[in-house]
Amino acid sequence: MYASRIDLLSRRSLLRRLRTIDGAPRAEVKIDGRRILLFSSNNYLDLATHPKVIEAATAAIRRYGVGAGASRLISGTLAPHVELEEQLAAFKGAEAALVFSTGYHANLGLIQTLAEDASTIYADRLSHASLIDACRSCKPPLRIFRHREASQLRALLASKYQKAAVILTDGVFSMDGDLAPLPALLSVAESTSAQLVVDDAHGTGVMGPEGRGTAEHFGLKSAALIQMGTLSKALGAFGGFVTGTRDLITYLVNRARPFIYTTALPPAMAAAASAALEIIQGEPERRARLWFLRERLDQGLKTMGYGTLGSESPIMPILVGDVAAALRLSDHLLAQGIYAPAIRPPTVPSSSSRIRITVTAGHTSGHIDHLLEALSMLRGTDRQLWDRLTNPTRIARREGRKRSSPSL
Repeated sequence: MYASRIDLLSRRSLLRRLRTIDGAPRAEVKIDGRRILLFSSNNYLDLATHPKVIEAATAAIRRYGVGAGASRLISGTLAPHVELEEQLAAFKGAEAALVFSTGYHANLGLIQTLAEDASTIYADRLSHASLIDACRSCKPPLRIFRHREASQLRALLASKYQKAAVILTDGVFSMDGDLAPLPALLSVAESTSAQLVVDDAHGTGVMGPEGRGTAEHFGLKSAALIQMGTLSKALGAFGGFVTGTRDLITYLVNRARPFIYTTALPPAMAAAASAALEIIQGEPERRARLWFLRERLDQGLKTMGYGTLGSESPIMPILVGDVAAALRLSDHLLAQGIYAPAIRPPTVPSSSSRIRITVTAGHTSGHIDHLLEALSMLRGTDRQLWDRLTNPTRIARREGRKRSSPSL
């Protein structure tokens, strides 16, 4: 049964295979014995290998062991969890925080709990899969609004009486790199007594003057705003969290099933994340370097005529459209010593396959220039692909189709 399905995926250029990276997720890694530049990691601030983060994790293992041994409500709550939650609450400007074993669990537990009192859940069309999956497990109906269109959301909410509606969005959209219009969404939420949940997995540590996330980037603070995030991207560790009012966090402890029935986050990961938070606040030059490199890449891509879907973050997508062409571009980059795999359906909507480039503080100007040079080589080696990627009319047409893609 599975052999025929695998064959079908292969014929559609949708079959995925695991590729082993040799070494830590630095800017330079080894794949199949070759030195490769890694341009697909979410280790934005290069903290996964920071000596202080490693030492914090190592010290926690020596003191607490590897695993927590139980769920948080049994005997799994350890000092590193409590310390991290206090830090996260202060960092996000919230009353309290709760750490989950994964970001997926955080979204699942949070949304299932909020859904107890919601009549309807509204989600941006391009919200992360964990948000959509969480909604599908809930009783209230899910309504999708067009990507970043707060006006349509307001119209949907005004169309009928709503009881404690929940609005969901990414802060930074993981496959597009653009930002949610949080001020407009928060205005809708506050005027309709709804709750706005922001998945800030890709914004935490990156966005805002102090790296506190997308809400800080827009200067927002509201009781209607609930922030979720991960410890596995800019913080370089592992796990997820929710920040909000103290009553919300207390209720999640008692009702969020993924929190109640999962073994606690390993204490070493909590300690590593705590160290990362201190570095983020104590070494702002890391974030400044990340943004310098991001702007260097952005300007280089624009000079060559590449479109990046209006990215406003270190996530820089190059929209290709056709699956086979996206694979061809990925193969070309790999041949030039750059790993940036093709992103294909169902991760992105049909006809919007792309290369998702991510910049980190661990890259150098030389790395960025090498990537740009590899992309410019297409003009001479694959003119058809070059024209597809740099023709302004085609780019506008492809991006228009992508923006009006079917709902998830």
